Amino acid sequence: MELVGVRVEVPDNTPVLVLREQEGRKRVLPIMIGAPEASAIHFALEGVVSPRPMTHDLFVEVLGTVGVTLQRVLITEIREHTYYAELSLQTPAGPRTVSSRPSDALALAVRTGADIFATEELLDAVGQDVAVAAVLDDDAEEDAILDEFRDFIDSINPDDFSS
Repeated sequence: MELVGVRVEVPDNTPVLVLREQEGRKRVLPIMIGAPEASAIHFALEGVVSPRPMTHDLFVEVLGTVGVTLQRVLITEIREHTYYAELSLQTPAGPRTVSSRPSDALALAVRTGADIFATEELLDAVGQDVAVAAVLDDDAEEDAILDEFRDFIDSINPDDFSS
């Protein structure tokens, strides 16, 4: 899967993570996520470095310190409108799988360069067939969505998420 980005759905201003198949039907998998996770993903995509490590940056740092690498992220299923994901980790003791929210999994994948996958069953169930041209070539709509998300991002800062 390719992380197309995070956009804000109007009129609710709900952040949505958008994944797209890289091969085959090029189905799109939109997943509603929280604002902090949307910010974490956006910051990583933009290369923003906070003065203090944010949660996902800290987690990546801890993984590296203990000799663990994130191999891949797999979006596995949806149950009762909730998506599930798995982190495939390579540890000194061998491979391990850890359950995760997709938003956290993607925030980590963006930071580590890990591959992103979704199960075929999930894509068959909720993947959306969208004309590639409609997703990629509608510059005006894409610019409007990006502008709205940038406004959202500009209104927050890393300190908003500290305890």
